[in-house]
Amino acid sequence: MEFPGVVFLVAHPLAFHRLFFFFAGQPGRPIIVDITEPPKSELSTLSQVLLGSLGLSGFLALMAITLGIALGGLMFWLRKRSA
Repeated sequence: MEFPGVVFLVAHPLAFHRLFFFFAGQPGRPIIVDITEPPKSELSTLSQVLLGSLGLSGFLALMAITLGIALGGLMFWLRKRSA
């Protein structure tokens, strides 16, 4: 048994578009969602800059101390070995 209406509906290029509007109805007004972030105070951005700079200078100081200890140990080891 053939269903000519169903074959035409599936074979038509706009079949899914028609089915969507048949079941969903015509679209109404568009839904607009406005997502805004709360304004940041100047104090919070200043504190982030200060913490970032302290972190960078702390990292550099730690690297200098580590390199100093490593070079000191290397010099001590070389002098002890040569004597």
